[in-house]
Amino acid sequence: MSADLYCEFFGFSERPFTLSPDPDMLFWTRDHKRAYSILEYGLMTRAPLTVVTGEVGTGKTTLVQALLRSIEDDVVIGLISNAQGGRDDLLRWVLNALDLAPTAQQTYVELFQQFQDFVINSYAEGKRVILIFDEAQNLGAETLEELRMLTNINSGKDELLQLILVGQPELRTIIMQPELSQFAQRVTSTYHLNPLDRKTTHAYIQHRLKAVGGTGDEISRDAIDMICDKSSGIPRVINKICDLALVYASGEEHKVVSVETISELVRDGVIMQTFTGPLILFKHAQDTGKAAE
Repeated sequence: MSADLYCEFFGFSERPFTLSPDPDMLFWTRDHKRAYSILEYGLMTRAPLTVVTGEVGTGKTTLVQALLRSIEDDVVIGLISNAQGGRDDLLRWVLNALDLAPTAQQTYVELFQQFQDFVINSYAEGKRVILIFDEAQNLGAETLEELRMLTNINSGKDELLQLILVGQPELRTIIMQPELSQFAQRVTSTYHLNPLDRKTTHAYIQHRLKAVGGTGDEISRDAIDMICDKSSGIPRVINKICDLALVYASGEEHKVVSVETISELVRDGVIMQTFTGPLILFKHAQDTGKAAE
């Protein structure tokens, strides 16, 4: 039975544990509420730099998507994901995110002038520019310092340009380096998202099951405890395990995912725990006799 067909078996309107960021399915843990408040605070106070970090799969990108829904029309947004490279590359990433289409022949000075003109013209039109960098840990110290230099466009009492950086925990480590002390001083607010604890994992899984028309009991409490252990509380990994567990359960025509279902996933090598954290392995259907996706 495919992952799509288990929805009919359980009576779901859609798959409750997809991996794509979905603000409609966002479960507001205490950490997520606080992180979102920090993002909102940065917007409202026009903070030059706001930073939110967390392990891979803790819901940072979903928070960004939720934030984008709430932004008013007086803001121009540039969303940059996985940007890498030097300062020329950085400006090209930024200009592309703002639909400004830089040419390959433009020098750094020309790129910067194009960006500065856009920010100032937007301000003249009553708008401010916000650049959101997802996976910002990939930028590195030198490029982060270049970002700080971009905020020098701001002048007077009004902030023409705001930066929001979202990334993995190493982003905090990079920012704390001595050579980035001036950058750190410009960070107005920051928050770190932690993995879910056992109680929150139970609430999270039941929330997503109910959100698609389920009862919330399609996965047993004992199975959820095991999922919590295997996932280390990382929401994205929880989603992967739950999705595959529902596939297995429906394939056996079991209306409830049990501990034995999760154990089967482990025995089949579909999920396993490493010393460095959770790891999900997908095996082909012909290897396991069951379709993972």
